[in-house]
Amino acid sequence: MRGGSQPQLIRCSDGFYYVVKFQNNPQHRRILVNELLAAGLAQRLGLPIPSFAVVDVSGRLIELSSEMYIELPRSRERLSPGLQFGSRLPANPREGLITDFLGGFQLDRLKNPKDFLGIFVFDKWTCNTDGRQVIFSQSSNSKKYRLWMIDQGFCFNEGEWTFPDAPKRSLFTSPLVYEQVAGIESFDPWLSRLESEITLSVLREVAETIPPVWYGCDSAALNCLIEKLDARRSKVRMLLEEVHRLYDSPFPNWPRQLTKLLTRSATASALA
Repeated sequence: MRGGSQPQLIRCSDGFYYVVKFQNNPQHRRILVNELLAAGLAQRLGLPIPSFAVVDVSGRLIELSSEMYIELPRSRERLSPGLQFGSRLPANPREGLITDFLGGFQLDRLKNPKDFLGIFVFDKWTCNTDGRQVIFSQSSNSKKYRLWMIDQGFCFNEGEWTFPDAPKRSLFTSPLVYEQVAGIESFDPWLSRLESEITLSVLREVAETIPPVWYGCDSAALNCLIEKLDARRSKVRMLLEEVHRLYDSPFPNWPRQLTKLLTRSATASALA
């Protein structure tokens, strides 16, 4: 499959197809932690995340499959067996269409266009340092597509587990999706759920599902990440407003009058 982590498409024992990322992927082993933690939290927020699982890939399967390797700059390396992260395809490739590109992209072609705003809340919270990656699925009996968020590997700044916030990070390629924003209230219910329902105990509960081998059994580092995420929940509203205050804000329908008045007031107070 395409992507820097060089995932594999595998049909698993439950009969479904999964995009599987391996422990020895070229990016970082922590990518698997990021994927599972982000998927579990996105699910709690009610975001369109595909079903996911820890996939046990046998060494025998890798030995018998000529294409199961990592392509390095000057060599190839066999994929490592064991527990990997799998993201299930939201539709059977034989029964429906799955694509990461819609020619002539328009919001009215989607069943769930507002989920783009919830995803942006999530990406600001987790400091996704990549552009937002999505796929679209279409069943054989529908003309509209459903949006799904995928590829959470660069949340928490990839393998660094730091949060270098920047207003223009995490945006989707088409600016049309942000024309739905009319104010901070447009990011509800996801923003309110994040602030009131995603508690430290919820974060720890999701973290407990992560295989320790994925983070080198470094529980202290994982606990530090969880505590930072908990502290950031109250910061997301401010991060969204920082995006709005950009000179070239991606939110053309979010009124800026109040922001201008507050800026003038602050300037007048400083001069006084």
